[in-house]
Amino acid sequence: MDERIKAYETKMSKSYDSLLKDFSTIRAGRANPHVLDKITVDYYGTPTPLQQVGNITVPEARILMIQPWEKKMIREIEKAIMVSDIGINPTNDGTCIRLVFPELTEDRRKDLAKEVKKKGEGAKVAVRNIRRDANDAFKKLKGSDVSEDEIKELEDNVQKLTDKYIKEIDKAVEEKSKEIMTV
Repeated sequence: MDERIKAYETKMSKSYDSLLKDFSTIRAGRANPHVLDKITVDYYGTPTPLQQVGNITVPEARILMIQPWEKKMIREIEKAIMVSDIGINPTNDGTCIRLVFPELTEDRRKDLAKEVKKKGEGAKVAVRNIRRDANDAFKKLKGSDVSEDEIKELEDNVQKLTDKYIKEIDKAVEEKSKEIMTV
């Protein structure tokens, strides 16, 4: 593959990976430790990712358990979860924190499916913007030592990449929506 296209493929790939990472933080009725990925805890004055201050386990399908490595961190972890947007109240038994994921209602499932679709659309827009940037860059090659046929070929290859990533995004959106809507 042409080096000039490689850079744009990398950008498209990053957009796709970012979408998948976003999807992993959307809870679908089951306990998923990734819903805690964006939560930071005040650890001696420093915002620290939750995963770095305790052990996160899934003892049951709808329960997450967080065991802090230091007992005094329980309050901080509890506070960080409460102010986050995951919408689950933590229960604290003095040694660990439990998060019980309630069954999702039909309306909540539909809302989450809409959110997934919206994130998918955002990723598609990002991929199309990368295509536009690539085509703009190729058009600037006109008049240099690159023939019009080569420019046309570069544009066609970028279009093929765009189609490939759009298809991947659609597939990911469909799979995540199906996962959310499955009771």
